[in-house]
Amino acid sequence: MPRDRRYPSDLTDAQWALIEPLLPPPRPGGRPEKHHRRDIVDAILYVVRTGCSWRQLPVDFPPWQTVYWYFAWWEEAKATEQILATLRRRIRVQQGRAEEPTAGIIDSQSVKGADTVPCATRGYDAGKKINGRKRFIVTDTLGLLLVVCVMAASVQDRDGAKTTLLSLYLLTPVRFVYADAGFAGALVEWARRILATTLDIVRKAPGQVGFAVIARRWVVERSLAWLTSHRRLARDYERHPATAEAMIRWAAINGMARRLTRGAPATRQRARTLA
Repeated sequence: MPRDRRYPSDLTDAQWALIEPLLPPPRPGGRPEKHHRRDIVDAILYVVRTGCSWRQLPVDFPPWQTVYWYFAWWEEAKATEQILATLRRRIRVQQGRAEEPTAGIIDSQSVKGADTVPCATRGYDAGKKINGRKRFIVTDTLGLLLVVCVMAASVQDRDGAKTTLLSLYLLTPVRFVYADAGFAGALVEWARRILATTLDIVRKAPGQVGFAVIARRWVVERSLAWLTSHRRLARDYERHPATAEAMIRWAAINGMARRLTRGAPATRQRARTLA
C-alpha cells in the first residue's frame, strides 16, 4: 500500500498519473518490487525540494538505499530526460505552441560546492568569486528545460557552452539560441559552422544603469530561479556532475508536473496580518 501523503513535496494524484506511465518498466526476471513507485518518486522529490541528505529521509519513506538505487537505475535508463521531454511537449500544446520548440535560451549559473564535491570536478569562478560548479542550461521560450550540463565553476562560458549546445543539437530540433554577451565571440561562428545553429547575442540597452529586464534573457534567468527554489540546488552537494544534472532534471520535472495539473497561473501567498 502507498504511504499516506503528508509532505508538500508529495505528488498529487493528478501529478502521479502524469509521471507513472513514463517510468521504466520493472526489469524482467527480477524480484517483484517491494515498495510502491509513487513512494520512491515522492522520496526523490523530498530530497530535491528540502535539500536533506539521502540518509536523512523520514522513516515513512522506503529505505534510503532503496530510493537511491531507483534514482540511479532510472538515471541510467535516461528516464528523467524522457519524462522532461514528454511533460514539456504537453505544456507547450496546453499553451497553444507546437510540440517541439524552434528557439532556445542559454545561460549559466555558478553555485558553491559543498565538501562532498571532489576537487577534480570543482573550480573557482573568479568573476562570481565562487568555488564550486557551474550549471549550463538551455530552455525554450516558455522557460521549460531542454538540456543541462554541469561542470567546474572555472570553465569559461564560451567553453562550457560548446558541450551544452552539442547536447542541444543531439536531443532537440532547436537551431536558434539566444544568449548574453558572455557567450559572444568565436563561439558564435563555431555554433554556426559546426552545429548549424544561430547564436543570437542579446545585449543590454546602451547606457543602461542598474537592473532592467532584458528581452528573451529574462526567461532563462527566471527558470534558474525556479530551479534553485529547490533547496538541494541552492548548493552543489553531488560527487559526480551527472548526479547534479539528474537533480536539476528532477526539479524541472517537479515544476512541470505542477504546472500541468495546476489549471491556472501560480499565485503568491498573501501576507497574513496579526489580529
